[in-house]
Amino acid sequence: MAGETPFRKRRPWRRHGPETNQDGTSGTGPAEGGNASAERSAALPDHSGSSDDERGRSASLEVAGAATSPDRPAEQDRAEPATGGRLHAVKRGVGKGRDSAKALAAQLADRIIDTAPRVPVRDLATLRKQFPGLGPEELADKLVTGACRATATVGAGIGAAAMMPVPPAMIAELAAEVTGVAAIEMKLVAELHEVYGRRPPGNLGQRSTAYLTSWTEERGIDVTRPTTLNAALGGQMKRELRQQIMKRMARNLPNLIPFMIGAAVGATMNRRDTRKLADRVRNDLRKDRIPWDRLPALPALEQPLDPAELPKEIEGP
Repeated sequence: MAGETPFRKRRPWRRHGPETNQDGTSGTGPAEGGNASAERSAALPDHSGSSDDERGRSASLEVAGAATSPDRPAEQDRAEPATGGRLHAVKRGVGKGRDSAKALAAQLADRIIDTAPRVPVRDLATLRKQFPGLGPEELADKLVTGACRATATVGAGIGAAAMMPVPPAMIAELAAEVTGVAAIEMKLVAELHEVYGRRPPGNLGQRSTAYLTSWTEERGIDVTRPTTLNAALGGQMKRELRQQIMKRMARNLPNLIPFMIGAAVGATMNRRDTRKLADRVRNDLRKDRIPWDRLPALPALEQPLDPAELPKEIEGP
């Protein structure tokens, strides 16, 4: 009809059932496409029993599972070299420091044992001449004051020497301080025994060993049980001496603080430790002291041929 939109032939809807193509083949699409799809479907493996269709092939999951097995987790493999290496280094450093401290303590113990017989000790008659008009307690106070002043001088000198931190020199300074303070305090212990009438029997070597034992144990000597040279220098006594030296070194570590701070700290700590040692020894000696008027005449003490050099503060006037 004129004036109307011409009727366009609609393409008929595809009905059920096969339709014949122009090339005489039946189906909904080209034969080549259908055959290619069928061949690709047949070539793919069957994953019907797997629940991970959208996450890839099962072979890749098996490989990943094997890589992260419980025997060697990936995170643990990465963490072990870092943490284990640091812990091993720390343990090795602590072990080396402990071994070095034990070796130094053993060397100082041998040095102190060699120094003990060389410490000059004044007998009671000499002390009463140097400090006339004083009784036992007043004389003991004078000795303690002089020894505290001497050890404080040693601590201040070592602290001044450690003004600049030099690690190799610190060990030598610490050893020198422990040895010097030990000699001063052993002299004090020996002269306190003279003041209270408790001189141990024996010769110079035996008495020096007894005084060394008293210094190590921080106790007075029991004259009813004399200490022989062999018994005093046995394994147990040497272990106790090394332990005492280790404690002294630990207490003297603040003396090595640089910039003159260690000098003040060393003087204060050495004075305090010497007075504490003297108080303990005097408390033991007071229990069985012998008055001077009942004290039998004792021979003069023999002096060492090569006396150790000690500060002048402990010699008195």
